[in-house]
Amino acid sequence: MVAAVLQPPPELPLDETRRIPGNKGIWVGITCEIVEFVVLFAVYFVARAHFPDAFHAGAQRLSVVAGTVITLLMVTSSYFIACSVNAIRRGRHRASVFWLVAGLLVALGYPLAKYLEISWNLAHDINGSSGIFFTVYYYLTFNHLVHATWGILGILWVLARLLFHGYTAADHSGLEALASYWHATDIIWLIIFPLFYVLA
Repeated sequence: MVAAVLQPPPELPLDETRRIPGNKGIWVGITCEIVEFVVLFAVYFVARAHFPDAFHAGAQRLSVVAGTVITLLMVTSSYFIACSVNAIRRGRHRASVFWLVAGLLVALGYPLAKYLEISWNLAHDINGSSGIFFTVYYYLTFNHLVHATWGILGILWVLARLLFHGYTAADHSGLEALASYWHATDIIWLIIFPLFYVLA
């Protein structure tokens, strides 16, 4: 009787709705990304506390239109990639490819919009030496652009695999990992946007 009590309970079937998406590797990467930006945000708030006037004046010189466009591109591409994951889960391979291509095309608009924004900034004498606000702004936004570029390269890799049926309804952790990373990068931008373009 004691032996029967000490026996482990029978394994329950895996509940798909409670499974962590992606894989362990991508969550290590996402954790490192979040830790990095937590440090950078701490630098932002320390600098802002010491130079409130510079941060207020600097925000007035940035293009809110550029920040809004980038925000819309990030959110839209995240939505399209989520649609791709949802489609492959349902076994709809063609739809999954369509949504991932759409997500890639919209995501490519981010570096283009950033290039145009920086060109506009430089034309208005806004560079990294224009004051503490712009030093922090360029450092944070360039770091985000680097992470987004890694995400875009990841989209290309996952799309290549998806085109050759590398993912199925039963096995699509690579696509989920990409979506998880891109969503994390998206969330970080949603913090950056108000800090520099709206609240400063």
